[in-house]
Amino acid sequence: MQLGEVYEVFAKQIFQSDMYGFIEVENYIFNKDKQLVVDPSSEKLKNEFSNVQRSYIPINAIIRIDEVKETGKAKIKENIGQVSPFPLNIQPLNKED
Repeated sequence: MQLGEVYEVFAKQIFQSDMYGFIEVENYIFNKDKQLVVDPSSEKLKNEFSNVQRSYIPINAIIRIDEVKETGKAKIKENIGQVSPFPLNIQPLNKED
């Protein structure tokens, strides 16, 4: 979720980052088929992530992660009050305690 919008994207690799509280996403997959009708939200995502090698996404911005057999169309949907971010207070353990 970013700025009130829900991004649905496909990637080949996703894993927990060494940076505390983040998930790393690599190798985004976008529909490469030649389509007569262009979806503006799909094109916006393709352009936004065209030069991105890796994204670091805060855990509290992630709604759901699914492993799928086939990719679909990347899209942006407006969050119309159906999904609320999970209240999360992530703090590293204090090793001195």
